[in-house]
Amino acid sequence: MLETAPRSPFALTDPDRERLAARLALAVSRARRAGGEVLATISLPLASDVDPSAVVCASRRPGEHWFVFEQPDRGHVALAGLGEVASLQAAGSARFASVADRWRALSAAAVSDPADEPPGGGVGGGPIAVGGFAFAPDGGSSPHWRGFEPAALTVPEVALTRKSHRGELSVGMTLAALARPDDVPEELLARLQRRLAELRCRELPLLDPAPTGRFQVASAMPPEHYEQAVARATELIAAGHLQKIVLAREVQVHAPSAYDPAAVFGVLRQEFPSCFDFCVGRGDSTLIAASPELLVRREGHRVSTLALAGSTRRSADPAVDAHLGEQLLRDSSYREEHAIVARRIERILRPHAIWVTAAPEPELVRIANIQHLATPIRAQLAAPIEALELAGLMHPTPAVGGEPLAGAAPLIPALEGLDRGWYAGPVGWTDGAGDGEFCVALRCALLHENVARCYAGNGIVRDSDPASELAETEVKLQALLPLLAG
Repeated sequence: MLETAPRSPFALTDPDRERLAARLALAVSRARRAGGEVLATISLPLASDVDPSAVVCASRRPGEHWFVFEQPDRGHVALAGLGEVASLQAAGSARFASVADRWRALSAAAVSDPADEPPGGGVGGGPIAVGGFAFAPDGGSSPHWRGFEPAALTVPEVALTRKSHRGELSVGMTLAALARPDDVPEELLARLQRRLAELRCRELPLLDPAPTGRFQVASAMPPEHYEQAVARATELIAAGHLQKIVLAREVQVHAPSAYDPAAVFGVLRQEFPSCFDFCVGRGDSTLIAASPELLVRREGHRVSTLALAGSTRRSADPAVDAHLGEQLLRDSSYREEHAIVARRIERILRPHAIWVTAAPEPELVRIANIQHLATPIRAQLAAPIEALELAGLMHPTPAVGGEPLAGAAPLIPALEGLDRGWYAGPVGWTDGAGDGEFCVALRCALLHENVARCYAGNGIVRDSDPASELAETEVKLQALLPLLAG
């Protein structure tokens, strides 16, 4: 007697296939009437042991867009996407508003599940868009940032989500198709079924613990250049032109063989579970990060964010580690830097909120190799403002830009001498209800074949010391350099 193959965890049941076919037919019908494009989605529950990020890493096609985004310590929340059925891109100072308007129109007209009826605990039952933004309005023009436009959100063909509710994990899957007037519903259905047949449940690959060959690590600009930039910045601050400016540097790693971003991601989510661990794949390049900084999270009328500025190293000795943290809490320069960030965030939110509340004193946030001063800030919106609009209002905070921003913005590229691209820009997701979550792309590296470009920056204030600031960037770079430099 022949054994039957085990059923795929992603296979559609007959009722689900019929429901999806009906949605696709309706979307094509609407597209023909309107003479445009109509998004169709369906959301389904999956087994709770499905790992969204691992599925996407194992199932991505060469060169296609892919996205994984996790914060393990926050209820094992995860969102991962494969493919692209719609792309929302923009550049310039209005890029947030432009993308928000297009997403609002696309998601409002979608044929989908109600956003308030999640399929099995995903981020919602409707359509999802994922992606990010460059730090500067027209950032990312350098060749190595190709594919990372100043603003770029994609609607994935398959999105997998996971969250925890009352201690129980639930996983959902959303399938999407963009119907055009000349599309045939049966062909759209067949395309989605082919994609489902390609999905694989495999563990993330392991990072080679002892790679062979020689790694080369070098600053894109000499370290002295960074010290000189800090010295010039302190002169401008002393002259009253600025209160604070954030300056970053780039360190390049040339490996003996091509990087596997999935293996690097697996280590990051294990070593940095409190961070936003993510990969954004564009063509042959991947932006990968373990970022400690939340830019904004919107859940209905509730908004959460985090003022994060001021940092020092960790120590394996608990007593020394505690002493370093206490010094950070008492350091007047770091406290000034942190207060600038917290005040600006509160000023931005207050005109749009019924109330804004922040902790009276900063707290310590400790991650694997560094500890930060942090102040959680929450607000209740007075009127609906979508996550993309909030991200546009908040970005860039003084934690990655400067104060005042108008004075700092033109000085940052002039002093740094680099194209930040998506470094220090918002990365995350949004749904059809306008909820969403964006972190700041810090502790990140851009991987392309065997080259990794790592970025780290510091907030410079009146009393900043160039040598100390250079040393602090080295501490921040240690989040990724040990993984990327063998």
